[in-house]
Amino acid sequence: MTGQPTDTLGRYLKDCRARLDPSVFGFPAGRRRTPGLRREEVAARANISPTWYTWLEQGRGGSPSAEVLTRIAEGLLLTDSEREHLFMLAFGHPPEAVYKPPEGVTPKLQRLIDSFETNPAIIRTATWDVLAWNRAAAVVLTDYATLPIDQRNILRLIFCNPKIRAGQVDWEATAQFVVGAFRADAIRAGAQSEVAKLAEELCSKSTEFASMWRDNDVRARGDGVKRLRHETLGLIELEYSGFAVDGRQDLGMIVYSPLTTSEADRIRRLIQGS
Repeated sequence: MTGQPTDTLGRYLKDCRARLDPSVFGFPAGRRRTPGLRREEVAARANISPTWYTWLEQGRGGSPSAEVLTRIAEGLLLTDSEREHLFMLAFGHPPEAVYKPPEGVTPKLQRLIDSFETNPAIIRTATWDVLAWNRAAAVVLTDYATLPIDQRNILRLIFCNPKIRAGQVDWEATAQFVVGAFRADAIRAGAQSEVAKLAEELCSKSTEFASMWRDNDVRARGDGVKRLRHETLGLIELEYSGFAVDGRQDLGMIVYSPLTTSEADRIRRLIQGS
């Protein structure tokens, strides 16, 4: 949708401001004809003209710019999902992604991956830094806790860590998939500058990465089978599936599942003995 904003956009803005408590923003509660913030208060928070904001709610203010709509979204304290809906109403497409490196995961998300007893699971960022992992991942994949934070990156491990490389049964196929899926995830999340820095670093350290990066291959993360040479378990096969984290386009979850009951039992004994 382009051009004149519809009444739907105005109603959505009105509903959003009606949910807000004026006292939270330092505005006097007093006696108000309707709940929530007044139009002029939203306009002040968004640093725009009260008249123009009123027209926008009434569907006669013309199309706002993305910058103005972003300020309005911030003024209304919209969540990422609400902000995306606002942009869909105004422009027919979601806002341009702006990447903010996450600092960690919620306790709820950590508890979720911890519940997978024999299924290695990790939470990674759009730039494939590993933020969280469960016990099974530590004993089967990598004990990320022993690595410096800046080395908990899947690309750095695949291309620059000899032990990790040796553990891949088909290293080249694994590396090509990781590069293609990483490119797609990072660009989707708006992390172009972060991508450029990491790619420059890896190109200087690995001619193989440089060659794969020049191919401009893009892969969907999807699912598949990972085959590892584990120092204790020997050869092990794991199905893997990638999942988006609801409400967090900057995070993804990868869960690895043993292909057989016997492999699950081997992982369980390894965890219990570690």
